[in-house]
Amino acid sequence: MIRALTAGSLISLCAALLGVSLVLRRCSMIGDGLSHVGFGALAVASALHVAPLAVAIPVVGGVAFLLLRLSESGKIAGDASIALVSTSSLALGAIVISKTSGMNVDVYNYMFGSILSISEYDMYLCVALSAVLLTLFVFCYDGIFAVTFDQTFARACGLKAGVYNVVTALLTALTITLGMRMMGALLITSLIIFPPLTSMLVCKKFKTVVLCSALVSVACFLAGVVLSCLFDTPAGASVVAANLAVFVVFSVLRACQIT
Repeated sequence: MIRALTAGSLISLCAALLGVSLVLRRCSMIGDGLSHVGFGALAVASALHVAPLAVAIPVVGGVAFLLLRLSESGKIAGDASIALVSTSSLALGAIVISKTSGMNVDVYNYMFGSILSISEYDMYLCVALSAVLLTLFVFCYDGIFAVTFDQTFARACGLKAGVYNVVTALLTALTITLGMRMMGALLITSLIIFPPLTSMLVCKKFKTVVLCSALVSVACFLAGVVLSCLFDTPAGASVVAANLAVFVVFSVLRACQIT
């Protein structure tokens, strides 16, 4: 449980920070596409009897970079490329599973999450990821801000927007891959989408949205784990339910402010 709470809180924090930029750039569904790619990669790794993360992390990272390039080139619309890659990967994973192990416990955990299955190795990876992400976010804050709102202006100012995009894609891929153990491939996207959208309902500045999103994400994760223990419900689904409840509360607060 200590490993689960530590890794889960860190993954929630990383997903929220990355999610602010992705949501503002209208790329939030890249998390859904990458989670499906991760599921396909994990299915292949399971069939080949190799370490799942050793296969999933480079594959998902490569696909994240590919999606970014396709979106920038304009040859395929961003949402279309994500749908194309995600459905293909999910289909590949389903075929591999049907021909090998079948729908066993490990496959179920990767689809819907099993927070208590997080290993000590996964926890250390989460700590390392969080340290890298927080360091990059603090030292590259101005660049991230500029690239998020106007990449053309960022390039005109001499910023290497392509580098920021690649780093964001790789960090998102790593967060998604590690978070699949906790939330599952079908629910991990909620950690990227819900906290930023919730924060934007009441916060107006980029910095306050980032801070609020981080707090909401970690708080909802802890609340979801508590609900899961109290009512014996799936942890991933409970975390999503907590995020939904907070989103509704913030929506009511926004409505009260407007009136």
